[in-house]
Amino acid sequence: MSSTTTGHRPSGWVVGLAYFAGSMMVLSGLFGALSGIAAIFRNDVYVFRGDYVFKWDLTAWGWVHLAIGVLIFLAGLAVFAAQAWGRAVGIVLAVLSAVANFLFLPYYPLWSVLIIVLNVLVIWALTMYNRRAGGSAAQ
Repeated sequence: MSSTTTGHRPSGWVVGLAYFAGSMMVLSGLFGALSGIAAIFRNDVYVFRGDYVFKWDLTAWGWVHLAIGVLIFLAGLAVFAAQAWGRAVGIVLAVLSAVANFLFLPYYPLWSVLIIVLNVLVIWALTMYNRRAGGSAAQ
């Protein structure tokens, strides 16, 4: 990660959180894209459990997860490149991914909970940047 325009070097925590967030976003994006591809091509990969208000076609869920996954992956690369927009977009996409996985709970409960936790960690890491810590790697 690069230093800010003021010449201050970012603190180790800021740089560490930037790498953590970027890594988790790339990982989460890959997971989302792969689960989306699986749902698109094989409707019997996931089994619907119980009666749920948000019961959608599995192919539609596949496209949702694929799109969000690719966007999160790209935003994670932007965080690695110290792009300020990558941080903001990453937070928004992590929230969308968490909501999508909440709605996907009856299809794959354990996986959905795991991805929701991963998204919460990404949101935490991306919101922990601050200028008082010696600069921000995402600026």
